[in-house]
Amino acid sequence: MTPEEFREAGHQLIDWIADSRAQVEDRPVLAQVQPGEVRAAFAPTAPTDVVAFRELLRELDAAVVPGITEVQHPMHFGWFPSNASLSSVLGDIASSGLGSLGISWESSPALTEVEEVVCDWMRQLVGLSDQWHGTINDTASTACLVAMLVARERATDLAQNGGGLQGVDAPLIVYSTSQAHSSVAKAALLAGFGWDNIRMVDVDPDTYAMLPAALASAIEADIAAGNIPSAVVAAVGTTGTTAIDPVAEIVEIAARHNVFVHVDAAMAGSAMLLPECRYLWEGVEGADSISWNPHKWMGTILDCSLFYMRDTALLQRIMSTNPSYLASGADGQVTQYRDWGVPLGRRFRSLKLLFHLRLDGIEAIQARLRRDLDNARWLEQQIDAAPNWELCAPVPLQTLCIRHRPAGLAGDPLDDHTLRWVRRINDSGAAYLTASKLEEQWMVRVSIGVELTERRHVARLWALLQEIVKS
Repeated sequence: MTPEEFREAGHQLIDWIADSRAQVEDRPVLAQVQPGEVRAAFAPTAPTDVVAFRELLRELDAAVVPGITEVQHPMHFGWFPSNASLSSVLGDIASSGLGSLGISWESSPALTEVEEVVCDWMRQLVGLSDQWHGTINDTASTACLVAMLVARERATDLAQNGGGLQGVDAPLIVYSTSQAHSSVAKAALLAGFGWDNIRMVDVDPDTYAMLPAALASAIEADIAAGNIPSAVVAAVGTTGTTAIDPVAEIVEIAARHNVFVHVDAAMAGSAMLLPECRYLWEGVEGADSISWNPHKWMGTILDCSLFYMRDTALLQRIMSTNPSYLASGADGQVTQYRDWGVPLGRRFRSLKLLFHLRLDGIEAIQARLRRDLDNARWLEQQIDAAPNWELCAPVPLQTLCIRHRPAGLAGDPLDDHTLRWVRRINDSGAAYLTASKLEEQWMVRVSIGVELTERRHVARLWALLQEIVKS
C-alpha cells in the first residue's frame, strides 16, 4: 500500500469508526452470536486474492461487528469501564503510523522521552510526590508481575544472581485478600512464590477491606515459623466490590518487617485525578510500587497501564539486560525502559495519553468522573428505597453490588433467581451486567463509567431491573 492509497483508505476508516461510535447505542450491548459463528464467516484457508478497502469494511460490518460486546455502549455496566476516548484513538493511530521501535533510547529518543513526560504529568495529576517515577505497561496484570519479581529479589538480596529461588532456604510469603483481582495470585505464582506461600488475609465483614490486625498477625506468624514475608498487595478498589484496603496502616505494618508493598489501583486510580477522592489511598507515599490503568475509567484506549516505583535503581538492577548489540553512547545518561519491565520492545503508547490530555483536557475528564460518581449515588438511593432490593457492599466509587431478594428466598433458590434475571437482561442486549459471588452468594455488579453513559441511561437500567424481576 502506497502513502496515497493509505491516505484514501484512512479517510474511509476514520469515517467508519466515527459512524460506529455514533451508532453504538443502536446496537445490542452483548454480542449476539453463537460460539464459532464469527470464525465460520471467514474462509478456512488463507486468502490469495486482495479486495478493495470498502469491501474489507463491508466484511467487518458483516462478520466482526455482530461478534463484539459493545463496551463503549452507554448501557454497558459490566466489568469495569473500558473507555476508548476518540482523542486517544487518534493517538493510537499516530503511534501505529509512526511505527517507532522502542528497544532503547537510541532506537527512538522521542518514544522514551515522551513516555517520561506523560508519566510525570500523570504523577502530578493524581497527587503523587516527585519520589515516584513511572513507565507504561500493557495492563495492571503485568505491572503486578513486575512488582512481585522486584519484591522477590529484594527479599532475597538478588537471589537471581546466584541460585535463584532454589538457593533460598526459607519460603517467601505474599499477602493479599480474597477480594483482590485474580491477577495478583497469578503474578505471585508466575514469580515463583507458589500457592502454599500466598496468604489470604481476613477482610472486614462490612467493607471487605483488608484487616490490618490480621495482616500483622499473619506476618508475625510467618516470621515465627521461619518464613520470609516478602510482599503485600494492597487493593484500592477491588474488582468484586471496589473495596479500599487501608493503605496507610498496611505500609506501616509492612515497614516494620521490610516487606515490599504494591498498591493495585487498576480502576480506582482514575478517581485520584479528583483531589476529593485522594483520601482513599492515604498513606500511598509509603508504598514501594503503584499501578493504575488510564485505559479503564479515565478513558485512554487500551492498552495503557501506569506503573510507578520509588526505587527505580533496584528495578533496573533486577530487570536489566545489556547485550552488546544494544550498547549506546547514551547509556548512563538516559532512561532505558527495557530495564524497567519484562519486554524488550515497546510501542509508542504514551501518544495515547498525550492526545487524550491535550485534546480533551483534564478538566473535561474530571467532570465526567464526577458525573459517574453522582450517577452511582443516585442509583444507590433508588436501591436503598426500593423494597426487596439490597446493596451487598459499600459504594466508595462508581460500582454497586446489588441483589434482589424476594421475601422468603435464600440460599440456592436466591442464587437461581439472581442468575436468571441477570441472564435475561444480558441476553436481551438492552444492557449488560456481571454476576459475581460474594461470601458464596451470587450478587450483581453495576459498574457505571462508560464515556457515553448519562443519567438517563442509569435511570433506564433501574427501570429495566425492576421490570425484569417482576417477570
